[in-house]
Amino acid sequence: MRDYDDIAAFLGTWGPFQRVVFLALAISILPNGFVGIYIVFVGDTPPHECLIPEEYNISEIWREAAIPMITQDGVLKRSSCSRYKVDTLRNYSMLGYIPNVDVNMTHIELESCLNGWKYSKDVYQSTIVTEWNLVCENEHKVPLTSSVRYFGALVGTFLSGQMSDRFGRRPTLFLMMALQTISILIQIFSPNWEVFTTLFFFGGFGEISNYLVAYILGSEILGPRERVVFCSMGVFLSSALGYMVMPAVAFFLREWRWLVASMAASGLIYVPLWWFIPESPRWLISQGRFEEAEAILRQAAKRNKVKPPDAIFTTAELNSAATKKEKKYNILDVVRSCNMVAIITLCALLWMIITLGYFSLILNTSNLHGNAYLNCFLSAIVEVPAYVIAMLLLKYCPRRYCQSSTLLLGGAVILFIHLVPLDIPELAIFLEMVGKFGITAAFCVVYAVTSELFPTVVRNMAMGICSMSARVATIVSPFILYLGKVYKYLPYILIGSFAVFGGLFCFLLPETFRKALPETFAEMQKIRGLRGDTSEMTKDDHTERPEVKEQKF
Repeated sequence: MRDYDDIAAFLGTWGPFQRVVFLALAISILPNGFVGIYIVFVGDTPPHECLIPEEYNISEIWREAAIPMITQDGVLKRSSCSRYKVDTLRNYSMLGYIPNVDVNMTHIELESCLNGWKYSKDVYQSTIVTEWNLVCENEHKVPLTSSVRYFGALVGTFLSGQMSDRFGRRPTLFLMMALQTISILIQIFSPNWEVFTTLFFFGGFGEISNYLVAYILGSEILGPRERVVFCSMGVFLSSALGYMVMPAVAFFLREWRWLVASMAASGLIYVPLWWFIPESPRWLISQGRFEEAEAILRQAAKRNKVKPPDAIFTTAELNSAATKKEKKYNILDVVRSCNMVAIITLCALLWMIITLGYFSLILNTSNLHGNAYLNCFLSAIVEVPAYVIAMLLLKYCPRRYCQSSTLLLGGAVILFIHLVPLDIPELAIFLEMVGKFGITAAFCVVYAVTSELFPTVVRNMAMGICSMSARVATIVSPFILYLGKVYKYLPYILIGSFAVFGGLFCFLLPETFRKALPETFAEMQKIRGLRGDTSEMTKDDHTERPEVKEQKF
C-alpha cells in the first residue's frame, strides 16, 4: 500500500482545498481557547470576611474590630473565616467600652462566620464562590470544580479516540462540539454548585475531545508542508487567540452568568464549519472505504484546479478494500505490542508532565501579584512566540531535541522563582511567564511527536490514551496550586522538577524527524532508548510498504 502523501501528491501544496481545511479546522479550535479557562474568573475568590448583620446593633468601632488580624504568608491581614464572638462584642459595645483600650481583644472567644460572608466587589460583581459561599470549610470545592471538569476531559478523550477511529473523525468532531456548547449553555442556569460542576464535567468531555480530533483530522488531511504549520500555528495559535480574547471579555462581564453566556455563544462559530471540513481520506483508506476517499480527493483536485490521475488507487489497493473493511482496531490492539506499550507509556508520561505544568500555570494567573485580567492576558500572549518557536523547531530540528530543550527551559526557569525576594514580585511574574513560554512550546511539540509515532489505524486512539493520561495531570493541577497554602513556592518546585525530569527522559523515544507517517503497526519504529536513531525498518516492514520514503517539511 502506498503512503497517503504519495497518493495525494497530485493536489500540490497550499492550494485552495488545503487553505480552506486549514482555516476551518483552526477556526474550530478558536472557541476552545476562549472557553478553556473561564473558571479562572468564574471561580475566583475575592477578598472576604465574616458578615455581621445590622440587626446585631453593634457600634461601628466594634463592628470594625470584630474581625481578628492573622498572619498569612508573612503578611498581617484580616481573617476570612472567623470573627470574635458577636454576643460578647455587643455587651462591650452597650457598655461603651473601646476595643484594645478598655478590652483586650485576644481574650475574646472566636467563632465561625455564622451569618455568612461579606465579599469585596472591587473586581467581581459575582462568582460561583460568592454565590454559593465556596470559602473556608468549603474552599476545597473551588479546585474540585476544575478537577471534575478535567475528569470529564479524561473520560471524553478515552471514548472520543475510539469513536473517532471506529466511526470517523468528522462525525466525532461535530458531536463533541455540540456537547461542549450545550453543556456550557445549560450551565448558565445552574441553581447550585453541584449542578454547575456536573455540567462542567460534560463541558470538559466535549472541549478537549474536539480539540484532539481536530488536530488529528488536520494532520491526516493536510500534506507534509501544511501539516507542520497546522500542528503548531494552526492548532495552538488559534487556541491562543481565543485565550487572549477571554480576559478582555471577562473584564467587561463581571457577573459570572453573563460571562458563561458569552462562552456558550462562541459555539455558534461551529455551525458553518460542517460544510467546509471533510472526512479524513487517510482514515477512509485505512478502513478500506476507497470510493469515499477518492470522491474527496477528486473534489479537492477540482478546488485546486489540478487534473487528478485517471486512477487514483491501483488495482491492488482497491482489491485490498474487502480485507481492510473486516479489520477494526481497538484498545487491545494497542497493548498487545511491547514496543507500542513502551512508546505510549513514555508519551503518556510526557503529556502528564507538560499538562500539569501548563494548566497549573494558567490557573495560577489570578493569584499573581497585580491585575488578574492583565496577568491572564500576558499568560495568553506569551503563547504566540512559544508556538512560533515550536513551529521553527519542528521544521528544522530533530523531535527529541525540540522536546527536551523546551521542557528544560521551562522547568529550570520555574525552579528559580522560589529564589526571588518577596519585594520584587514583578521579577517573579517575568520568570513565570518565561517558564510558561517553555512549557507552552513543549505542549505544542508533544502533540506532533506523538502523532508521528503511531500508525493511522490507531493514531487517534493512541492520542486519546496520551490525552487521557494528561487529563489525570489536569485533575491534579488545581490541587498542586492548593499546596501553596502549605508553602507558597511548593507548586513551583514540583512543576519545575517534573519538567526538568521530562526534558531528560524524552531522549528514550524514537526519532521521527523527516520520517513518513506510519500507516500500519509494522511500520512503527522500534524503541531503542539512548542508542540513537531508530529510523531503520525491519525487512518485514519494507515488504509491506516498499515505497516509504523520507518526509520532507
